Amino acid sequence: MPQNAHAKGSWPVFRSLASYSLPGDLMAGLTLAAIAIPEQMATARLGGFAPQIGFFAFMAGSLGFALLGGNRFLSCGADSTITPIFAGGLAALAAAGSPEYQGFAIALALMVGAMMLAGGAFRLGGIANLLSVPIMVGFLAGISVHIIVSQLPGVLGLESPSGPTLDRIGVLATELGRTNPLTFCIGFGVLAVVFISEKISAKIPGALIGLVAATLAVIWLGLESKGVNVVGVVPGTLPRPTLPDLAPEQWVRLVPLAFVVTIVVMVQTAATTRSFPSDPDKPADVDRDFLGAGAGSVLAGLFGAFPVNASPPRTGIVAETGGQSQLAGLAAALIVLALLAFGTGLLRHVPDAALGGILLFVALRIIRMKQIVTIYRQSPSEFLLIIATAALIIVLPIQQGAFLGIVLSLLHGIWSTTRARIVEFERVPGTTIWWPAHPHITGERIAGIAVIGLQAPLSFLNAPGFRSDVTKILTTSTPQLLVLEASGMVEIDFTAAQILLDVFKACNEQGVTVALARLESVRAQDAFERFKLFDVLPKDHVFHSVDEAVRKLAK
Repeated sequence: MPQNAHAKGSWPVFRSLASYSLPGDLMAGLTLAAIAIPEQMATARLGGFAPQIGFFAFMAGSLGFALLGGNRFLSCGADSTITPIFAGGLAALAAAGSPEYQGFAIALALMVGAMMLAGGAFRLGGIANLLSVPIMVGFLAGISVHIIVSQLPGVLGLESPSGPTLDRIGVLATELGRTNPLTFCIGFGVLAVVFISEKISAKIPGALIGLVAATLAVIWLGLESKGVNVVGVVPGTLPRPTLPDLAPEQWVRLVPLAFVVTIVVMVQTAATTRSFPSDPDKPADVDRDFLGAGAGSVLAGLFGAFPVNASPPRTGIVAETGGQSQLAGLAAALIVLALLAFGTGLLRHVPDAALGGILLFVALRIIRMKQIVTIYRQSPSEFLLIIATAALIIVLPIQQGAFLGIVLSLLHGIWSTTRARIVEFERVPGTTIWWPAHPHITGERIAGIAVIGLQAPLSFLNAPGFRSDVTKILTTSTPQLLVLEASGMVEIDFTAAQILLDVFKACNEQGVTVALARLESVRAQDAFERFKLFDVLPKDHVFHSVDEAVRKLAK
């Protein structure tokens, strides 16, 4: 049972430790470390960093989230979803592995952390909804292709080609005949171990087992002399506070990249904390977890690392292995710290192909095939969004593709809103219920009465169409009473309010009585007051139901 439980509000910091269980958290922390060590090394290499930088990122993410985050299970650290994005952006500014590259990465971590902290402080959790499910599925599919293309050369023992992704695929296809069989066996052997372990149980540290086995094979069989590349010397340095030495204009150049990375971190953090809630009976505190992820990135920058992100798989491991609080993440961070301090000699013979095999598994795991098939079957138009987003990520420089993916998601939302048109209501025979007209539902109309509704927020995007539809109904049906069923109009902006005023005035001029029914949204009620709509529509023409409006105002 959890121990030392305290009221949620009494923990301004380290709130996620309020219900720790020492045995459970330590066991979960040990399992988490076994999963995280190979994964963080691989993710660091994916971004063009030395392996120990991945360890710095994991320790920073764990400490930062424990400090300010709220979710008891969430694991924060280096993440393969955002790493290709910022690695592509940083590569356009400096050579990977150079001190300048490292400086830009540190600055980016600080900027992403600051944006996340601002998002949490100003309660901007709604930003996490900027990416629709099809857009996110396509985004992950595109990221997966980038990871696979970047890691295949190391797994095959080939030189890594440069240039756009499609060009690199073409070069790799022509070089397959030069594959190093030993490297190939190591990379795909580790991939097989991780895959089989995951199938048996997510609690089995398949990546660590595969990494250890591959390393022992390299040592015992002398594979380095046979063309198998290894990690090499990993400095046993510990993280220490550092700040980047960048000119102001260089910070400015990082802003668009920081924005894109922040949006992706927000989306993944929100999805993770909602998938593994601390208290299933209460809504996830997304804003609080933005603070935790933001603190993790800030600390990562100060530790000399790169931006961090929530990890759904690692979070699931904590939840499934008995973790009760962020003590599990802190315990895993301490194990990583001990490895850095005393065990880096164990890492020098780790083959690059083994890390590549781990990343190939990650890439294959983030392709959500079941969702892709479901969306294809149920919503073909949104399936095209998956294809378009993945294509943008693959064909364009990845940071540009990610930005355009966000824009595409927003345009899709705008397009969906502009499609909202007026719905006419009919009365269900023998009842007082008025229901949207449908070909398969029997309904009845009353002469001289038109009941209409808009099942969407009324805004500048759809208000002109609303006016056009009302005008058409007034012209074709010539009703004496027009009832606006407003349950779906949860929001009304200034532009829409002016159009509503025009519609109400036009009805009055034509001798049509206007009534409002089911104005349930508090925001819509406030809009009627602020925009003085009640000056044109008397308040005694506002009713709780369509039936009440018809009974009292129908002539």
